[in-house]
Amino acid sequence: MAVSTFSVVMLYTALLVAVTSAFSPSSNFLTTMASTTTTSSRGSALYAQSSIPPPRKKGYVPKWKKKQTLSEVEGPPQDLAQVGLKGNIKVVFKQGNETRTTMALAGQPLRTVATQAGQFIKYGCGKGECGTCESLVNGQWIRPCSTNLPAVAEGEEYVIQVKETKAKTVSSGRFYSARSIVLGFWNNVLGMIGFVRDRRLAKKNWDERKEYEDLVLQKTLEKKRARMAAEGKTPPSNPNLKP
Repeated sequence: MAVSTFSVVMLYTALLVAVTSAFSPSSNFLTTMASTTTTSSRGSALYAQSSIPPPRKKGYVPKWKKKQTLSEVEGPPQDLAQVGLKGNIKVVFKQGNETRTTMALAGQPLRTVATQAGQFIKYGCGKGECGTCESLVNGQWIRPCSTNLPAVAEGEEYVIQVKETKAKTVSSGRFYSARSIVLGFWNNVLGMIGFVRDRRLAKKNWDERKEYEDLVLQKTLEKKRARMAAEGKTPPSNPNLKP
């Protein structure tokens, strides 16, 4: 069993070396992986510091394309009453560089007002307990899921600063790559090595346990034979009893 397992490990190692040499003949596998990771980390940090979105990977096909709304095409209306918005309080939602405006009445739930303005707010419990939807208004944190729009002086705006959400990761559009194949072989080799190591440890533990159980059985039979001899009885012969 040990010989066959060792052969499998050697076969996986040979395949790993062959694939690595085919894809990167002039560099070591570990060096290539390290440089790739370093370059990727530096690139991510560079794009994180700038406002330029990261470039799309070659072959990427988006699953869907967002269509522009009428407000995005023609711009926000100058008079909100023209688009049928009823209310006497101007509510402004700010999230990063985006601003959305709507009209509402005092006492309306802010959750409904945000939906009316097209403002996305991430909610959790919806009861005002978890604090997921916390937003900033005049230096104070409020929870729109359970807060109503208060009365505001005439001519003033009710500005809500919404927390920014994390951007979704972009799929590469590809399932297989040379790197994934190499890493797959490498993981299999590590798995086989770990299997052989654990198997040897398990066998050693089993041998120690079996030896201990045999010793306990021998001591038990010796005590039983000594007790029967003291009572004048003839102890039965036991083939398991060692001389």
